[in-house]
Amino acid sequence: MPPLDVTQSRQEARQLFGAESVSYPASPAAFGGYARGCVAGAEQLPETGPTWQAMRLSRNRNWALPITLDYVQDLSREVAQTTSWNGVYVGDMSQPRGGPMLTGHRSHQSGLDIDIWMRPATNLNLTRAERETLSSISMRRANGAYVNDSWTEDHWRVLRAAASDPRVARIFVFPGAKVWMCDNETGDRSYLRNIRPWWGHHYHFHVRLSCPPGMPDCEDQAAPPPGDGCDQAREWVQNILNPPPPDPNAPPPQPRRELTLGDLPRQCAAILSP
Repeated sequence: MPPLDVTQSRQEARQLFGAESVSYPASPAAFGGYARGCVAGAEQLPETGPTWQAMRLSRNRNWALPITLDYVQDLSREVAQTTSWNGVYVGDMSQPRGGPMLTGHRSHQSGLDIDIWMRPATNLNLTRAERETLSSISMRRANGAYVNDSWTEDHWRVLRAAASDPRVARIFVFPGAKVWMCDNETGDRSYLRNIRPWWGHHYHFHVRLSCPPGMPDCEDQAAPPPGDGCDQAREWVQNILNPPPPDPNAPPPQPRRELTLGDLPRQCAAILSP
């Protein structure tokens, strides 16, 4: 594969990948990592299924590797069978060829990330227009230190089912939800290791799958630390409730540079349209 010339390597990757409307026709493969990668052979999640609906269809972000589509459908069936929800509302997955997005996420680039809405999926007959305007529901209180009155045990069951799947590498959710689960779980706690606190995830939770077997160019992130992670989540909560004083010697934050095509794995240039 020939190297990129200087002009190509400096092109802003989000503009290139955001312009692609269909997947690259090839065997499914993820290249690079969740926040610096791309995907070939992605498939589109059907807009509506018996136990799911894809939301915000205008974004064209309901693409992913086949293993990710299988996960969504498996999870939605389990949710429909074990909770009061009829299934799940699926938010952003990936673009048709992955890569950086024009707006929003820094990850979701390799076809292995899924956002599941916190809003219970009670109506699976939403129109395209309704899916553009309907909003999810925030579950947080006190800036994420606690769950609010919209949180139910079914949210817990959904997250537990999502995190118990062996394909899962991590699930990101706001700290108060993780602590609630830590405090209320009386059975098998092993799934809690996969649930990690992260900012902003109170309207949806973010599922990240591990790299599938047979994809040597897919980059996993390091596994979560051993244990259930509950003490770390409680530290997050305490830092929300009692923020530590700012470090007077900390350098000012620098704006993040947008990724260029040269920042991505070399295969990513090859899967873009000429």
